[in-house]
Amino acid sequence: MKKYNKTLLAVAFMAAMGVTGCGSDGSDGVAGADGAAGADGTDGTSAGLTVTTVESAANFNLTLAPADIVVVGTDAFSVKFSVTGEGTGGTSVPFSGLEKVALYVTSQSANTTDTGAPMLWTNHALANDFGSSMYCNLTGSTTARDGSEVEACTLVEDPANPGTYTGTWEHDGNAPVVLADGDANDLVRVMIRAYDVVMADGTEVSDKPLSTPIDFIPATGELAVSAKDAVSNAACIKCHSPMEGYADTDLHISNISAHHNYQKVENCVACHNPAYAGGQDDEEVGFNANFNAMIHTIHMGEHIADSLTGEAKEMFGGIAFPAEANECTVCHDNGTQWNDNVYAEACVSCHVDVNLETGENHNGIVPSSDAVCSGCHGSGSLSPMEAHSVNRRAAFEDGLVLDVVSADVASDVLTVVIGVELNGAVAADGTDLTMYLNKAKSGDDILIGTLDSNGDYIRGLSVNTVSNPEMFVVAGGQLTLTKSLTANQLDGKTISVSSELNMCGNTTTDMIVENTMLADGAGTDTGACDVAVPSNIVTKYFVFDTVAAAGAETTTNLRFVSPELTGYTSPTQVGNDRTTADEAKCNACHDNLSHVKSPNHGVTNFTQCADCHNNNYPGSYHADVYKQSGVDDDGEPTFEVVEGLEYYNRDLATVAHRFHSGLFAGSTGAGIYLDTDDELVNYPAVQTNCQACHKDANAAGDAMPFFDGTGELTSGRTAIEISGGEFISPVAEACRSCHAHSGAAALAHFKSNGATVFGDNITSADDVPVESCATCHADGKTYGVDVVHGSSAH
Repeated sequence: MKKYNKTLLAVAFMAAMGVTGCGSDGSDGVAGADGAAGADGTDGTSAGLTVTTVESAANFNLTLAPADIVVVGTDAFSVKFSVTGEGTGGTSVPFSGLEKVALYVTSQSANTTDTGAPMLWTNHALANDFGSSMYCNLTGSTTARDGSEVEACTLVEDPANPGTYTGTWEHDGNAPVVLADGDANDLVRVMIRAYDVVMADGTEVSDKPLSTPIDFIPATGELAVSAKDAVSNAACIKCHSPMEGYADTDLHISNISAHHNYQKVENCVACHNPAYAGGQDDEEVGFNANFNAMIHTIHMGEHIADSLTGEAKEMFGGIAFPAEANECTVCHDNGTQWNDNVYAEACVSCHVDVNLETGENHNGIVPSSDAVCSGCHGSGSLSPMEAHSVNRRAAFEDGLVLDVVSADVASDVLTVVIGVELNGAVAADGTDLTMYLNKAKSGDDILIGTLDSNGDYIRGLSVNTVSNPEMFVVAGGQLTLTKSLTANQLDGKTISVSSELNMCGNTTTDMIVENTMLADGAGTDTGACDVAVPSNIVTKYFVFDTVAAAGAETTTNLRFVSPELTGYTSPTQVGNDRTTADEAKCNACHDNLSHVKSPNHGVTNFTQCADCHNNNYPGSYHADVYKQSGVDDDGEPTFEVVEGLEYYNRDLATVAHRFHSGLFAGSTGAGIYLDTDDELVNYPAVQTNCQACHKDANAAGDAMPFFDGTGELTSGRTAIEISGGEFISPVAEACRSCHAHSGAAALAHFKSNGATVFGDNITSADDVPVESCATCHADGKTYGVDVVHGSSAH
C-alpha cells in the first residue's frame, strides 16, 4: 500500500472541515466490532487451464445438450455449447477464443404425401430461404460467399466459464434456423462447424472441426435415433478410410473430396435433403441432389455413364464402384429400409434410363404415385432384395464344391483326384463340368504348380478345360486329372492344387446351370448365366519324397495363405503366413474378390491369384502406364502413354500397388487413373494409409511391419523374375509402383541403396542383394514407412 504524508493529510482534512485552530491529538478510541464478511469474489482463470489452439481437428471437442437448444416453435432462438481442447499431458481443458461457427439444423418428419421416402429431412435454414446454415460470430453480422453482408447470430463466450459459448439472435424476427411451424415431437438434428481453429504455429487445422451431430426430441429433451440412417459411417469407412484420433463410437470418414470432406453421413444430409434437391435444376445438373438419390448416382457412375447428363456426367460418369453393383448391403448396413421403402426417387437414381412418366424401360407402366410401387416391388421376385439378387454369393456356396482328395506320381505322370459336389449333391456320373462354365475360354483351369523354397508359386502343371475337356467329366463323384512330367520332376517337391473354374450361376434358382450357348461356342448365355460363380475349393498342398510316390498332404503352403493373425510380435511367430496384405481388408471394400476378375477367372483368394501373380512368372500384360492427357470434344477424358515408365512383372504386390495408385490404367483409363494434375481418380481411401490393405498385427490395430529384423521383407519376397530372364529386387519395385512420379530421382535413390532394377542384367535370384531400405524406412525409424506416410497405422 502507498504511504501518504500525514501532515498533508491533516491540512487537507482541516480545510475540508473548516477547522482553523490546532490542538493536541486525543487518545485512540476503542476499536469497533468487526463487520460482516463480504461475499467471495469470482476466481480468475488460471494460466494454462485453457487452450486457444489444437494440433488436430480430433482434439477440438464441441459438446451440445438438448436442454440448451431452441430451434423449433415460437420461442426465441438460443444455443449453448462447450468446447474443449488438449492441454498439457493430454488433459482435456476449455478451448477459449472461438469467434465463428455455423449451425446446421434439420428435422425428420413423416412424409404426408404419396411421393418420396416415408420419412423426410427438412433443413430449417433452407425452409426459411436463408441458405443451408446460419453463422454465429462476435458481431452478429458476417460476409457471405458473394461478398454481401448477412445477419448472423451473436456468439458470446462466458467470461466466468471459458470454453462455454452462447448464441442468440439480435435481429428482427427469429433466427432462420428456427422452424416456427415445426413439430416439437419430431426428431431434430443439430451440428456445428467451427472456423479459424489453428495449430500452435498459426496455421489452420487440416480437417473441418465439426461437432458430433446430436439427435433429440425438443418436446421432451430426450436423445433420439433417426429412422432414416440406413447407411452407417462404418460402411463408408470400409472404402473411404477412418480419420485418426476419434473413438470407435464416433467414427469420422477420412476421404470424401466433396466440400473438402464433411466427415459423417449425418453431416451430408444437413444439406442434401429434399429442400436442397428441390432447388436444383435437375435437367441442367443431371442428378437429384437429395442424399438417397445422389449417393446412388455417384457410386453407379461408371455403370450408368451413358445415361447421365450435365454436371452428373462430368462429375460421376467415371466413378467405378469397387463392389458388385447389385449388392445393396455393402453400403446399407443399418436396417432393411433399402428393401422395405420403395419409391421412385431412390430407384431411378440407379435406373436412370427408366422414364416413369412415359413407362419407357418400365414395361410401359406409368405408376400414378409412389404409393402404388409397393404393389409390384414390395415383395416377391421384383422386390429390391430379389430383383437385385442381394447376397446371392452366399447362396452359391454349395454350387460347385471341389475337394482335392489325392495327388500321386507314377511312371512320370501326376494324377490328381478331386471330389465333386454340384448344387449340394454328389455330381452324377457323366456330368460334364465344361458345359456349366460361365464363359468358353482358355484358362479355366484346375491350378497345379510347385512351390519354390520361398513359398512362391511356380506355374506349369495346371489342367485346362479347353485342352483336356475329357478330364472334366465326373466318374464315381470325382474328377481324375493327369499331367505328364519329365523324369523325376516332382522328386522332393511340394505342389499346390486349387481352381479357377468359373461357373454359370442362375440367381432365379440359386443353382449352377448348364450354359446352353456353349454347345455351338457362341459365348455366354446371358439369360441363364446372370452371375459368374467360382468353385468352392480349399487349396491343398502335397509333398513328394525323393522317389516318385503318393504325395503326402502337408501344411506347407504358399506365402499368400492368410489366416487371421493373433498376438503377432515378430515374423518368426507367423510361420508360413508371411504376406502382409490382408484378404479381409480387400473384401471390406470389394465385398468379395470373386467379381474382381470375373467372368474370366473364378478366384476368391490370394492362393488362386498367385497362379499368375507371382515372382516366378515374368513379363506383364500391362507394361505401359497411361495417364490422362486432356478431354475430347465431348468432355470425355483422353489418355496417353507415360514415356519411359514400364513394368516387366505381374507379381501380386506390384500389380496391386500399380492398380490402386493409378499406374495400371489402360488407354481408356478404366478403373483408377491419374488426371492431368497427377491427382488420383477413383481410389476412395487415403493414399498414404497402407494399412487400408495391409494386415494389423494384433487386436490393438498395430500394423504388421513390412521389414523383418534382418532388413528383408516380412513377406519373404527376395527377388522378382522379369522379362528376359532377369531378376530385380522387390522393395524398389513396390515403392515405384506408387512413387513413379519421382522418376529418375527415385530410381537413383533406389539404386544407391542396393536396389536391382531392369537393365542391371542380374540373371539369378540368388545374386539379387538385400536392399538397405529398412535402414531408414523400417517402422519406428525417422523416415519409417509409418512416419512418412503420415500415420503410425500404415
